[in-house]
Amino acid sequence: MTTLLDKIKLPDALRELSGKQLEQIAQEVRQKIIEVTSHTGGHVASSLGAVELAVALHAVFESPKDKIIWDVGHQAYSHKLLTGRLDRFETLRQYHGISGFPNYEESPHDIFTVGHASTSISQALGLVRAKELLNENYSVIAVIGDGSLSGGMSFEGVNNVDGLKSNLIVILNDNEMSISKNVGSISNYLTAVRTSDLYVDLRNRIESIVKKVPKYGVSLFEAARRLKDRTRQIVMNFKVDVIFEELGFTYFGPIDGHNIPLLMSTLHHAKEIQGPVLIHVLTKKGKGYLPAEAEPTRFHGTGAYDILTGHSLSNGSKAPSYTQTFGKTMCELAEKDEKIIAVTAAMIDGTGLEDFEKKYPSRFFDVGIAEEHAVAFAGALAKKGLTPVVAVYSTFLQRAYDQIMHDVSLQNLPVVFAVDRAGIVGEDGATHNGIFDIAFLRTVPNMVIMSPKDENELRNMLFTAVHHKNGPIAIRYPRAQGHGVKPTDYKNPDIGTGEVAFSAKVHKILIIALGSMVYPSVEAAELLEKENVGSIVINARFAKPLDNKLILKYARGADLVITVEEGIINGGFGSAVLELLAKEKISVSIIGLPDKFIEHGKREEILELFGLTTKGIYKRVKNEI
Repeated sequence: MTTLLDKIKLPDALRELSGKQLEQIAQEVRQKIIEVTSHTGGHVASSLGAVELAVALHAVFESPKDKIIWDVGHQAYSHKLLTGRLDRFETLRQYHGISGFPNYEESPHDIFTVGHASTSISQALGLVRAKELLNENYSVIAVIGDGSLSGGMSFEGVNNVDGLKSNLIVILNDNEMSISKNVGSISNYLTAVRTSDLYVDLRNRIESIVKKVPKYGVSLFEAARRLKDRTRQIVMNFKVDVIFEELGFTYFGPIDGHNIPLLMSTLHHAKEIQGPVLIHVLTKKGKGYLPAEAEPTRFHGTGAYDILTGHSLSNGSKAPSYTQTFGKTMCELAEKDEKIIAVTAAMIDGTGLEDFEKKYPSRFFDVGIAEEHAVAFAGALAKKGLTPVVAVYSTFLQRAYDQIMHDVSLQNLPVVFAVDRAGIVGEDGATHNGIFDIAFLRTVPNMVIMSPKDENELRNMLFTAVHHKNGPIAIRYPRAQGHGVKPTDYKNPDIGTGEVAFSAKVHKILIIALGSMVYPSVEAAELLEKENVGSIVINARFAKPLDNKLILKYARGADLVITVEEGIINGGFGSAVLELLAKEKISVSIIGLPDKFIEHGKREEILELFGLTTKGIYKRVKNEI
């Protein structure tokens, strides 16, 4: 059936539509998001909550001339549908399809490629300053969620807004608050008053007159403004506007983020104001789709699902995921050791710590979107003899590199880093692939880096890590299911020791594999043996320090040495082996990921593309010999 979305030229035609037609567009956009994500998965709840906001923005502003920046991009599916990607939306998050996040290479309407939180205000401020310097004319709008606003980088951006004379609009998309009738009616009334031309003109005139009073004018004006704000705060219990106006913003709201006429009216007025403006909108996660409204956390990032019920369509695996194994092991170890503390940065479910939080609430800390704080905080816990385990995605650990270096490793503090989503994560793509952690952690003095071949080895590595008191230690593991290996009693392998995982009777090929690449390497060696190509496979276990003795023992007599890792080649595990064997003048071939950002697609698809599979390793060895 042909829809209004199909008939009009997007996004320009939105500025010519009636309010009723814009409401229809919002309904069609919402339905399209539900239909497509039921097959592709994605960030459903946040995108459904921002539909009317996206429609209003594109009905008021002229993108891409006007710059709309979506913080993180979890809520940007509507933006994509409204900016020329309707016919490709079925390819969302698929290999060679459109990204699940704003991507500057994909569309001129995506001003920046984003995927990490709290960057939008700084980026928006930079565009405004550039506009001033280049004498250009366009509007700049940053859309940031209440979660992202808690990130330290947001406050750094806000701090630099002070004194800005040009227009900058920050939209605070607050999707944690419900919109009751009382709040809605009061806020609508205040917004109508505050956004009127009369109010703005009157305020500017009073400011101009009062400030001209000799000697005391400026201070008198500030005192009067504060008295007015505090009186309103006491009488009406509105505190948010006071905070933002003290920070230099003209504040509008809170307003109903699903009321398109109200949103458009506010946006029209806001863009006429000189200086920074903050519009506080209240939206509901999952709006318009009952399963997502009922379970916004599950629908924050979900796989394919049944539209009627919202139930997952994943067949799943009998084997637990690495994340599940980590969470269960943390609870087991914490039961016996009261000094074990869990720290995460707004990733309780994602890192598998739900049960830990319930069982040991006094020893659990979710610090919000603040990875830098999480690491420095954990360092202080370790300083007092506790055993902090920082559970974090590899891609987000990048944000705390200086804290790892300065606040943990320089102090040689025993902080454990549980680095989840290490390697290719799949559909979330370049901003979320955890391919750099080996390379950047290798540069950190005192750091130990481990990577398990299966879920049982992860248990043992975590056991080793919490008992390691001589500096920081990191365990990297993939976004994947385990191999169905039954758990055994905890073992504590010596730091920097590997093992032989496979050995043919006669071997001239040495394959040194790390973590997720051990099983594919063993399987490749078994295929080679059938062709009378003898190999030995070392499960390195440690990227730092290497098991020099074991590697040298087999490398010295090998015709070919190959390393395999699910990480970037530059400075990674293979580079470490290369540095070791260069002293022996032994050449090394490295199988890993190239010096580039890897696009989105199914994890298995991307691994196959770069030869990080049984078949790929087999072919590489055959080509090399």
